[in-house]
Amino acid sequence: MKLTAEEQDMLQGAYGRAVQKAMQILVALGTIYEAEAMVAVSSVQVAGVSYDNLGEAGLEFLEEMAGGGGKVRVLTTLNPAGMDIENWQAMGIDPVFAAQQQRVIDAFTRMGIIPTCSCTPYLFGNTPLFGEHIAWSESSAVCYANSVLGARSNREGGPSALAAAITGRTPCYGFHLEQKRYPTITFDIKVPISGTYAFGVLGKVVGDWMESCSPKPVPYLMGVSSASLEELKSLSASIATYGGAALFHIPGVTPEASCFSPPEEKIVITRDDLARAAESLNDVGEEQVDFISLGCPHLSLREVARIAELLAGRRVRKTFWITTSRPVKRIADSMGYTRVIEEAGAIFAVDTCCVVAPIKGRFRALATDSAKACFYATAKNGFKTRLLPFDRVVEEALL
Repeated sequence: MKLTAEEQDMLQGAYGRAVQKAMQILVALGTIYEAEAMVAVSSVQVAGVSYDNLGEAGLEFLEEMAGGGGKVRVLTTLNPAGMDIENWQAMGIDPVFAAQQQRVIDAFTRMGIIPTCSCTPYLFGNTPLFGEHIAWSESSAVCYANSVLGARSNREGGPSALAAAITGRTPCYGFHLEQKRYPTITFDIKVPISGTYAFGVLGKVVGDWMESCSPKPVPYLMGVSSASLEELKSLSASIATYGGAALFHIPGVTPEASCFSPPEEKIVITRDDLARAAESLNDVGEEQVDFISLGCPHLSLREVARIAELLAGRRVRKTFWITTSRPVKRIADSMGYTRVIEEAGAIFAVDTCCVVAPIKGRFRALATDSAKACFYATAKNGFKTRLLPFDRVVEEALL
C-alpha cells in the first residue's frame, strides 16, 4: 500500500499508541484486500457495542484504545447497545450487565464518539452525501448508505470502523471503487411490493439466492416502482442479513441505478417465491407469541406515530418493545406519541433492540415485521417467530 507521509507517521507511532494500533489494523486490512492506498472518510458508524456481543475481551480492547489517547477525527456514532442506557431497569436488565455495558459506552464516549446507539444513523444527522467515502459497520446501515444514499462504504468490522474513526482513513477497495459498484445480476420481480413486511420478505428471497455466491453479486431489482424510506430500510436489513449484500440498485428509486443497464443474467421472483419465504419465517401461531417488537432496524418517527395512532385508548396484553434511537424518541416525546404508547402498556427500548439485548430464555416466540429480527431471534435466542405486516404486529400485542 502507498501511504501518505501523515499515514506513515501514524503507523510509526508519532500520534500515540491508539492511532498507531488503528493504522496497523487498517494496513493489515488493506493488505489482505490488495488496496493500493487509503481514502479519507467523512463519517463512521461503529458496531460491536452490546456487551452481550463484546464480552470482557472486547471491552478491554476499547478501554485500551481510549486509555491510549484514541480520539476520533470524524463524525462517529454507535450501533445499538445491549440495553436502554437511561431506562434499563424497565427492560429487566441485570445490574451486573448494565454496569459492564455502561463501561463500554464510557470508553467510546472518551474517544469522542457520539453515543447515539442506533442502527439508523442516517435518520438523525450521520447522513453522508452521494459519493462520500465512509466507514460504517452495521450491515443494514451499510446497505442503506451504499444503495439509497449513494455513499461508499464496505461493511466494516467493529475494530476496523473504530480504527477508521481514529485515523480518518480506510483502505480504498471494494465499494469505494467505482468498478465494484456495477450491478452483476438482475432480479425481475413479478408481483407488487408494498410495506416493510413485503420488502423484508423480498430481501430474504434475494438474499437466500445470493448466499451461496462468491463473490457476492450486486443485485439490480426490476419491478419495484416506488419505495419509502421505511421500506428501503427494511429491504436493506433483510438483504444484508440473508445474503450479505452491501449494495443494490433499483431503477427509478436508488440514485446510481440510472447509470447502469440491467445485467443479462436474470432471476425471476414470483408471488409463490415470496409466499414460501414468508412461510419459512412463520413457525408459531398467535396464541404462542409472548414477545412483540417493532424497530429492527430502528423505527422512524413516522413509524412511531403510526404505533401511537393504533394504540390510542387501547391496552397491550403482551410484552411489546418499541425500539428506536434516542433522537427519534425525544421528538416522539414532544409530539405526545410516547405518552400514548406507554399508556397502552408498551415499552420504549431505546438505544437497543431485540437482536443485541440479552434476552435469551426470557421469551418463547417473537412477532415482528422484520425479517432480520426473525433471523436473529431464531439463530441467537432460540425463539420461534411470527412475521406480520406492521399494523398486524401491533394488533398481535392486543390479543
